[in-house]
Amino acid sequence: MRATNMLILMSDEHNPKTLGCYGHPLVKTPNIDRLASEGVRFNAAYTNSPICIPARASFATGRHVHEMDDYWDNGHPYDGRFQGWGHKLQETGNRVTSIGKLHYRNGELPTGFDKQIIPMHVVNGIGDISGCVREPLHVRIKCRALSENIGPGNSTYLDYDRDIVRHTVDWLENEAPKYTDRPWVLFVSFVCPHFPLIAPPEFYEMYPLDDIAPPKARARDGYVRHPWAEALAGCQVYDDYFTDETRKIAIASYYGMTSFLDDNIGKVLAKLEAVGLAGDTRVIYTSDHGDNLGARGMWGKSNQYEESAGIPTVMAGPGLPVGTVCATPVSHVDFHQTILQGVGVTVAADDRMGSSLLDIANAPDDGERVVLSQYHAVGAPTGAFMLRQGMWKYVHYVGMPPELFDLTNDPEEMHDLGQDPAHADRVAKFEQKLRGILDPDAVDASAKASQRALVEKHGGREAVLKKGGFGATPAPGETPVFESSTEQ
Repeated sequence: MRATNMLILMSDEHNPKTLGCYGHPLVKTPNIDRLASEGVRFNAAYTNSPICIPARASFATGRHVHEMDDYWDNGHPYDGRFQGWGHKLQETGNRVTSIGKLHYRNGELPTGFDKQIIPMHVVNGIGDISGCVREPLHVRIKCRALSENIGPGNSTYLDYDRDIVRHTVDWLENEAPKYTDRPWVLFVSFVCPHFPLIAPPEFYEMYPLDDIAPPKARARDGYVRHPWAEALAGCQVYDDYFTDETRKIAIASYYGMTSFLDDNIGKVLAKLEAVGLAGDTRVIYTSDHGDNLGARGMWGKSNQYEESAGIPTVMAGPGLPVGTVCATPVSHVDFHQTILQGVGVTVAADDRMGSSLLDIANAPDDGERVVLSQYHAVGAPTGAFMLRQGMWKYVHYVGMPPELFDLTNDPEEMHDLGQDPAHADRVAKFEQKLRGILDPDAVDASAKASQRALVEKHGGREAVLKKGGFGATPAPGETPVFESSTEQ
């Protein structure tokens, strides 16, 4: 497979169900859909942790969260100590540039980019320490803001994405032609459709409220949450502040932001074509994690259900099949081998580093491959570990009953088979697989110990909760506004 440039497009918090090419009946994403029609769509792709910093650390390094033992949550930002594909590209002399959100500790640390253009990093080089308070969990009152900032309008996030497009178009036109001796990698990272759920009016108006279905799996319809999810929802109390009407407005806004994102991606792809680089560039679109969008009474990410842990992943370019769907499970750790192989950098095979999506896309679907996701951050009473293999998804909760879903016959995960005697043997085998990868009890204890130490470093539980959090990380140049968390 010949080496080419690589353009990696990442969004923030994109529920994989909300794209046309993934089957959504309303959401309009013509540019991503076209990319899928020209290449490969992965329909079993996952984040390695459904929250920003751990997900992005795994993406950057090709390592699972527990292998780094440091980037557990949004208070432990990536700092480059565990090196990844960016560092390898720097060693080999391949140009590697980022534009947009990184969410690392700061822009000065050696995190694998020759240049960071308008980067977004964590607040004050610290991030969200309040999310590390887990023993016991507290009620995050600031969740109220999600329901208050919705509808048509403008936000600093929308302006930031517009700036990202401008800089990307400029880079493709004026910088890319300078690097002809060897392939380059350009990582373009948008913030949409991450909340605040405010969409440009012309995109919001694409989704009339009468067309918006209410979220699935509501308690008033008889749905009973798993105890782990119940604890999460009791901490992240987003849904408490919504009404039936505002839920629809929020979802319409999210759909509008998704179409806005797609429009921005279209502008980038059009420029790639206009400057004559499309034939020598592989393009990948993905996201760091998903968004629940009110399903099961939850918003944001932070759990292992498909809306949150699943990610869209689409890839097109030289050497890839056209218009195909790959059912082999994949995850962020696979990008390490993908990127290096794509630009022609040879690395030793290493299971820890995943497998190249280029190879996976060109091979028959592998029903035996297993991918891992885990969550140890805000709202988690214990560690949550997910394995996907073939049609099955297994979720292990430390100290709580497991979940098991048949995603072929139950793609919406409405029927948990974890306690079904008919599936006891399958559950036991999945637990054995998990324990062959890691010790969930030890990993859970390690994450909590690290979080306790960080909270103590910042003055202890009461001081951290009094200072509170700030919701979404502000765009560059915007001042964060902290809001205290109160115990109830």
